[in-house]
Amino acid sequence: MAERTGRVDYVKRAARTERTDGPVRDGDEGRDHDGDAAREEGAAVGYTLVLPPNWSRIPLRDGTDEAILRIVDEAVADLPDDLPRDRIPEVRLELVRRLRKAAADARKSGGLDLYLPVQQMHGVTIAASFVVSEVTLAAGADPALVLARLLADAEQSQPAAVDGSVGYRNERVARASGDEGGEYASRRVDYVLAVPEDDTRWVTVGFSTLADGDPKGAFADVLVELFDAVMTTFRWTRSSR
Repeated sequence: MAERTGRVDYVKRAARTERTDGPVRDGDEGRDHDGDAAREEGAAVGYTLVLPPNWSRIPLRDGTDEAILRIVDEAVADLPDDLPRDRIPEVRLELVRRLRKAAADARKSGGLDLYLPVQQMHGVTIAASFVVSEVTLAAGADPALVLARLLADAEQSQPAAVDGSVGYRNERVARASGDEGGEYASRRVDYVLAVPEDDTRWVTVGFSTLADGDPKGAFADVLVELFDAVMTTFRWTRSSR
């Protein structure tokens, strides 16, 4: 699926879900990594990134249910052979229900795309996901001032530049049943990025994981490192002038 053009609409190419020994490169062909060359192109109209193996994308503006059903089909195909066949419909319905709920929750917060692991990693089910969302500001807002306010209001925040965009990174532990919701405590990492050449739009990329039940533990640290590695591959796609 190609990126949409016209107004800034951050819908990326459909993620691949083939099994692979290396990372899944999404939209990498023909990508110009030279910052000066990118700035000579038009305004940002989308983004690309590199997904870890066995992660997939659910678009939240259109094609949501199609993506969910595709993911569920692949998950059901990988069920253990010893699972009773009469349990497969029950498992399938539960997977569809959970993914639809996750997509609906992400959409409520302005989400554009939801990413999550669709298969086990080294035999372990990973309770993690990240959402790419859009934040629209008042016309004429100064991105530097917005960033300064965000940094002042967030603990454990630090400036972060991603593909030339000014932004910040915030890491924290969200308490169970706190203001952010959630039945269990979770580790959260958020990137907030100013859209190049558009002072009214920011993109947020928010990661959340329950890890192994300890959001401050070593496994949570590994998953945060994985997400940070994904963010090093984030690139804006631009229209031609």
